[in-house]
Formats: sequence, C-alpha cells, structure tokens
Amino acid sequence: MSPSPLISAAELHDLFEMGRGPVVLDVRFTLLTGSDRAGYEAGHIPSAQFVDLDAELAAPPDSRGRHPLPDAETFVAAMRGAGIDDDSSVVVYDAGPATAAARAWWLLRYFGHRDVRVLDGGLAQWVAAGFPIGTEPSIVAAGSFTARPSLARVLDVDDVLDFAQNNILLDARAPERFRGEVEPVDPVAGHIPGAVNRPTTENVDADGRFLPPEVLDGTFGGLVPEGKDVAVYCGSGVTAAHQILALELAGIDAALYPGSWSGWITDPARPRA
Repeated sequence: MSPSPLISAAELHDLFEMGRGPVVLDVRFTLLTGSDRAGYEAGHIPSAQFVDLDAELAAPPDSRGRHPLPDAETFVAAMRGAGIDDDSSVVVYDAGPATAAARAWWLLRYFGHRDVRVLDGGLAQWVAAGFPIGTEPSIVAAGSFTARPSLARVLDVDDVLDFAQNNILLDARAPERFRGEVEPVDPVAGHIPGAVNRPTTENVDADGRFLPPEVLDGTFGGLVPEGKDVAVYCGSGVTAAHQILALELAGIDAALYPGSWSGWITDPARPRA
C-alpha cells in the first residue's frame, strides 16, 4: 500500500523530536480574504515556511478562472524558496480542515514530487495537542526543487461535458451553490450540466480531520459506479483538491478540472445548469 497522504500532529511532532523534521509549508488561506500571511506571522509551526496561495500556488485570474494553475517557473521558484529539494519530505498545513493545504499537496504531486503529506486537521490540531508555536520567520537555504513528470491528472475544459456524460464529475461546493440558490464569489450561479454534488465538508469530522478511509470509501462508493472514471471541480480549483485527497484515502484516483466553475462561466457559450 502507498503511504497515507496524511500525517497527524503527534506524528509530525515526533519527527521533529527525532531530528527528522520535514520541510513544512504554511498555506493558510480563506475564500473571502485570500492568503493569510498575517496569521502566519502571528504564530505558526516552528520552521514552517509561508506559501502564498494566491501568488505562488495560482496564476493571476483570467479566462481559466480565479485560481488557474501556476506556471512551472513560478511554482518551482516558490518551492525552492521554501527550501525544498527533490528528495525532501514535505508537510503542508493550513488553519484546518486542509482545504487550502490540499491545493499545495496536489500541486507538488502535479509537478512530480511524491513525498508530501497534509497535516490532518491543520494548525488547529497542532495547537490542540499543546505543541509549540513560533512567531519568528524561519531562514532556510534555497532548495533545488525541479519540476518532474506529473503524478496528478487534469481534465481539460474541452473534455468536461463529455466526461460528465460518461463518467462521474463531482462538484465539491456547498449544496446551495451547486443548486444556484446563492453565489457569494462568482458572477453566475449554478453548476456544470451532468455534475453530481459532493461537498468537501462531508470529508471531515467536527474537528476538521479526515474521516476514516473505510467511511470515505463507503460514501464515495455510492457515487462512483464500478468502471467509471472520476473528476472533481469546485469554485476555482482549490477545494476540489481536498476532494481528490479524500478520494485517494478511499482508494479512488480522480482528476482535477482546474478552471472549475469560475473558469467555466467565462465563456457564455458553455451550458449551465
């Protein structure tokens, strides 16, 4: 079996105690206010490097959506700046429940880095365990990270409708956004025709930790008939990565439609439901 894409706060703390601490990335971010550098400066896991999701884990908004995938040059520079080498063990976290951290996890895999895990429950679980918090920035030597063949799958915008007709396209947003009853971020409400709603909030427990693999397997198993492929989208391709991580825990490989709803609606000729 492949190693779990998750690591607990206790497991991470033990690695530090043994002198085997990984490179740690703080990817705190909220949908309405963006990257949270102020939160990082107020307190973070010691040695953690802040990564700006808006500037380093996404390209500027354009016809591809609010958070297009970053180009390789931008992403490589950010990972090197955080001290990551090609053989580095990496742990990523956010405030919890990992909806932003999963974007960094997915992108590292997209650019070919295999040894990356998400802190289950995020900083909230680290703090709840009583582990130390630092306020000083960590100075690290530049890493030698390089982009390598991808370990993640992408669904192209031109293939989305055919995919939804013949396979399972999951919409990871809240049900009311999927139904088009409210839309707090994008100028148009609704969803991609043929998509099935499965909110990311159903991936975690009340403490923001991922549900056990067997529970996730049971949930997703009811949505994914045998022999069908799976792809995921959300509002801008960020929280969809959280769904892909949950699907991996359930033993299901899934692709990401990076443009998601915000990219889909930039072309008025594309149908909406």
